[in-house]
Amino acid sequence: MPFEVIHFRGSDEIIKEKNLDRDVQVTLEYIDDVLFETLYRRELFRQALEEMQWRENGNVDLKILDGRRYMYKGIKRGVALEGNFSAYEYILEGLFRLQVGFDQGKIETGILMLTALRSEKSSYGTSRELAEAEVELLYPTISMPVSIALFDLGTPIISNGTEEDNDGTSIPTDDR
Repeated sequence: MPFEVIHFRGSDEIIKEKNLDRDVQVTLEYIDDVLFETLYRRELFRQALEEMQWRENGNVDLKILDGRRYMYKGIKRGVALEGNFSAYEYILEGLFRLQVGFDQGKIETGILMLTALRSEKSSYGTSRELAEAEVELLYPTISMPVSIALFDLGTPIISNGTEEDNDGTSIPTDDR
């Protein structure tokens, strides 16, 4: 499963009204491609959002609170992108950050990108089921229209300086 998007409270309609539905889909696909099985995701994530013009905000402020350094990952036409691929538990902080911008009138909806990977021992069902339940349980504290994109970015591949060709033979990647 590359990623799945869950919409709450009409967020999908707001994205369509702003003619961002195709843009959001392509951006999420690109993020999935760029970050799949990578180890250092932060800079690649930032670069991907810049390339997709979510951080090209000469006239749009990414700051969540004036006078503070808290910033969204990206904003385009009133839709904010927020996310963290290290821990599913970022759902609470991410929703809070989006709600603050919504309450201040800075955004109309947001997309929270999270890892779908959780402990195998979890008794809470799938990540989708858990996200749906948590967004509903957090109402009315989190009342904005929001979408959650759950990503399975795989396990990072860590190389020891060799690559294997098609028959499994190790080939050194440097001249040492």
